[in-house]
Amino acid sequence: MMAKKPPKPAPRRIFQERSKITALPLYFEGFLLVKRSEYQEYKHYWTELRGTTLFFYTDKKSTTYVDKLDIIDLTCLTDQNSTEKNCVKFTLVLPKEDVQLKLSVPRHVSLLPGQVIRLHEVLEKEKKRRIETERTPSSSPEKGKQPFEDYEDVLNPMPACFYLVSRKEATEMLEKNPSMGNMILRPGSDSRNYSITIRQEIDLPRIKHYKITSVGENYTIELEKPVTLPNLFSVIDYFVKETRGNLRPFIYSTDETLETKGFPVTSLK
Repeated sequence: MMAKKPPKPAPRRIFQERSKITALPLYFEGFLLVKRSEYQEYKHYWTELRGTTLFFYTDKKSTTYVDKLDIIDLTCLTDQNSTEKNCVKFTLVLPKEDVQLKLSVPRHVSLLPGQVIRLHEVLEKEKKRRIETERTPSSSPEKGKQPFEDYEDVLNPMPACFYLVSRKEATEMLEKNPSMGNMILRPGSDSRNYSITIRQEIDLPRIKHYKITSVGENYTIELEKPVTLPNLFSVIDYFVKETRGNLRPFIYSTDETLETKGFPVTSLK
């Protein structure tokens, strides 16, 4: 009889293990192609920006990083022209090296300059956090709350499961590709707000739609008891956590994407 394979770590456990190892707040996570000065070619890493450091993992489920890069002294972030489909290339210019990165994005999304500003804002925020931490080293997180549990994605302007599709198209995507996920974020019918389409299999597959209303700088999920959250990434997180992982962001992948070493960027824990 063949021995059973050990169970794979749950996403939340992986997140907690990485939090313990790095002890830093999380601002970004996703797949990146990385080329450092000592690399001869790009390497495919699951990447996390924790504090001011990029941690590189061999895959999404590894709990121990294989390389890291502190970008606190980032000089600038420069965009490069890319001939690859749905791919953005940019360079992190640092005092001691230039690091080339490739990021997969939807074709309607541009990376710069908004994300450059947000990245610099995060670095400034982290510098202040370090100073405050040094002043109050004995401070501890609130009881019952995981440290650094919430984060804002600084490179991706929209969650990876966002698509410019209609209600009908979202339904068809979920029905035809169940292995890719069961939750899609899409524009609302009024073009000002958003909607989430989900496919749940309880007794029979069921499609449901939820309206997400933009209220100032926040977003409200229109439920029996409305839930207001600071950004769309938090909205996706809410659905994932409330269903204990039964709802998964729909990440579309094609053979063409794999051939060009493209990769969907995930912003969920």
